[in-house]
Amino acid sequence: MTEDMSPAERYAAAKLRAAEQATALAPFREMYDFGLDPFQVEACQALEAGKGVLVAAPTGSGKTIVGEFAVHLALEQGRKCFYTTPIKALSNQKYQDLVKRYGAGKVGLLTGDNSVNSEAPVVVMTTEVLRNMLYAGSQSLVGLGYVVMDEVHYLSDRFRGAVWEEVIIHLPESVTLVSLSATVSNAEEFGDWLDTVRGDTEVIVSEHRPVPLWQHVLAGRRIYDLFEERDGQSGGRREVNPDLERLARMENSRPTFGRDKRRGRTMREADRERERRQRSRIWTPSRPEVIDRLDNEGLLPAITFIFSRAACEAAVQQCLYSGLRLNDQEGREQVRRIVEARTAGIADDDLHVLGYFEWLEGLERGIAAHHAGMLPTFKEVVEELFVKGLVKAVFATETLALGINMPARSVVLEKLVKWNGEQHADITPGEYTQLTGRAGRRGIDIEGHAVVLWQRGMDPGAVAGLAGTRTYPLRSSFKPSYNMAVNLVSQFGHHRSRELLEMSFAQFQADKSVVGISRQVQKNEEGLAGYRGSMTCHLGDFEEYSRLRRELKDRETELARQGAAQRRVAAAAALEKLKPGDVIHVPTGKFAGLALVLDPGMPSGRTNGHRGFDAQDGPRPLVLTAERQVKRLASIDFPVPVEALDRMRIPKSFNARSPQSRRDLASALRTKAGHLVPSRHRKPRSAAADDREITRLRTALRAHPCHGCDEREDHARWAERYHRLLRDTRQLERRIEGRTNTIARTFDRICALLTELGYLEGDSVTDEGRRLARLYGELDLLASECLREGVWEGLGPAELAACASALVYEARQADDAVAPKLPAGQAREALGEMVRIWGRLDALEEDHRINQAEGVGQREPDLGFAWAAYRWASGFGLDEVLRDAEMPAGDFVRWCKQLIDVLGQIAAAAPPEGTVARTARRAMDGVLRGVVAYSSVG
Repeated sequence: MTEDMSPAERYAAAKLRAAEQATALAPFREMYDFGLDPFQVEACQALEAGKGVLVAAPTGSGKTIVGEFAVHLALEQGRKCFYTTPIKALSNQKYQDLVKRYGAGKVGLLTGDNSVNSEAPVVVMTTEVLRNMLYAGSQSLVGLGYVVMDEVHYLSDRFRGAVWEEVIIHLPESVTLVSLSATVSNAEEFGDWLDTVRGDTEVIVSEHRPVPLWQHVLAGRRIYDLFEERDGQSGGRREVNPDLERLARMENSRPTFGRDKRRGRTMREADRERERRQRSRIWTPSRPEVIDRLDNEGLLPAITFIFSRAACEAAVQQCLYSGLRLNDQEGREQVRRIVEARTAGIADDDLHVLGYFEWLEGLERGIAAHHAGMLPTFKEVVEELFVKGLVKAVFATETLALGINMPARSVVLEKLVKWNGEQHADITPGEYTQLTGRAGRRGIDIEGHAVVLWQRGMDPGAVAGLAGTRTYPLRSSFKPSYNMAVNLVSQFGHHRSRELLEMSFAQFQADKSVVGISRQVQKNEEGLAGYRGSMTCHLGDFEEYSRLRRELKDRETELARQGAAQRRVAAAAALEKLKPGDVIHVPTGKFAGLALVLDPGMPSGRTNGHRGFDAQDGPRPLVLTAERQVKRLASIDFPVPVEALDRMRIPKSFNARSPQSRRDLASALRTKAGHLVPSRHRKPRSAAADDREITRLRTALRAHPCHGCDEREDHARWAERYHRLLRDTRQLERRIEGRTNTIARTFDRICALLTELGYLEGDSVTDEGRRLARLYGELDLLASECLREGVWEGLGPAELAACASALVYEARQADDAVAPKLPAGQAREALGEMVRIWGRLDALEEDHRINQAEGVGQREPDLGFAWAAYRWASGFGLDEVLRDAEMPAGDFVRWCKQLIDVLGQIAAAAPPEGTVARTARRAMDGVLRGVVAYSSVG
């Protein structure tokens, strides 16, 4: 208390309070009705001190407070702030939040779909929009002071992650970067990179969840705690609940009802009843039962994550059929008022097509689905009602976990396996953390709950591993693209662009991975210097002399290897000629000497499985030796070719297992051929004796000054060590080269292809290149080539919409692709020409070693949306178009908005003297109508 302080202490305290009030943070704190957490204060103070920040904290911990402080600083300083997000839904939500705080006049929105007050001092946008502005040199960048990158860990996304790195690298140095990330295990590494490319960056990591999260497993009628606290107190050692482990053991054990054969007695009736009761606890409740149980336990509102859109819709229907109701009459009426107000602009006919009435019935009962296949307006209504507490059970796909403000008291995971686009795979600890992070509403709940439904074969230990691993590593997915290449070269030239790409996080991580190898190379080079000094000779260059010796040795070894290989081939060929009854001389081995061939060991006819034949070593003849032994020999016993010395008849009565038979035949062998010896072949002349290269090397060696050195062999030993270490060092260097400069090498290949096509000329960008610079997307080069070759000239607006759809549309799964029904006439011809041009580009990419498997290059255009785009742009009704497309309304709207975006790019890039630009603008008008035109900002 101040009365207990000395005058000096009171003065110091007053001075401290005055200093704090003078900061921008003090009035910012007053804008919130709760106190800021230490990590939020630390990050805000770093921002006010002029530093960039990376904030890594759990989902729901309030990271966005730091982003909002950047907005506050920008407005206070008279500068601009761009707030970027990975998805449009999150941009829309953040826009609404900031409008409520600062007013519509100070906040704008840019998402590709919408442009609202784009020159405002605070603009919310998707990250792609900012990337495009940077490449275009937009005037909107003037006065930019802060950029907030919300969900920056999204740069791990293999499809879109490169955009985040492009923005971070290309932002002007004067811009302060605020990076907000989920908890990642390599935050310091990412922070090191940010510090390298952006300057002074403070890394703030928080593991603390403001609302504690409890982990559960729901099996049968009971909700089990996943962990059991040990050491007698909360926060002590956590181990898997033994009750769950017992359930798993019971499920995996065989029923023991009836007679126990091993002990020969019948189980007691009480034991059987106990086992029945235990087994009855192991079952997975239905979706309505799960929601009802959570409601009884006071654990609603809840989000149930189901990794399938169709299953989310089915879950709502199941709850409706079961009669589940979570709202009272007042709540139902409130829901209807909000829904009718938000959907007033949608035509009645379209509402019927969109399943409005079934959707409304679920909402009135407090139940809804949430996934990308829904109309954006419908999704936003669900989000609003959930936040208001009027929807209490949401069945959602994992896209909801990407930062949308829909916290719940509980999160339910039906399964721990999902389709990742290629196969069904277990969810990762990072995904588990992201999904369950929605549980626990700050300021509302004192704790959150994550509930995993029991599944057959579940391992409680594996679930505990997911729940206990709260972090995951951030891995770059950065790859250069054609559009990126021309934009970079246009601004910086080839050499500087290469350097910029080497600044990517992808390259930073690759370089860091070879630090240990580089350190070993450095040690090796120090050793090489020492060896080089020890082998120095006063008579001449001993390194050169050593090289001659090594070349001579290598050549002699090679010739000896060739000679041995030839002898092995000749020996195998000789063995193949042997027949039963041949008398041979085994040259080496334990059974060297005379022998009679009983079986040559060759396969007969098609019997490749003959026991005397080895597919690798060749024939293995069965012989009788002069010492009466019957043995099967191998190629190793015949280092030189063998030949028959004589022939003998083998009696039909001969039995190899009979000692008497062996003795009689061996005696006959010695009598018949005992006097025979194999012909003594003259030792073949060494190949080295006639080799000109060996003669040259030997002459050069004898003529070298170091050949006469008294310490020659001592020097040679050091030289051998030197060359052995040098060989190891070169291998390490090749490993480093393979891991580093990968981004630059890919960039070089892309530039070489663009040069061949006439988009680049050295450090200059041609007119065609400048057109490509205005085209963004996976098929940027294909779009540019279509414009250059006039593929779309003469098309009508609907026909151009059909063609442009192939540049953006991509079926979710190969077996889920819409059958490519195509419009007739010019549109069909143009689509065929687009595929032909893609084929030519694909061949060029192969020539230039540009690999689509690595995320670089042009994927094949997908024609699956062409018919729907053509019909919609031609004015057909929503019912007809959706029925033909067999596509959810939300997907249809999303593809139409992407189509509008690419049509806008085509209009901007098309040659002014042609008709394409005007047609593209008319096509945009044709697509932007009805459900597509319903604003997602309201």
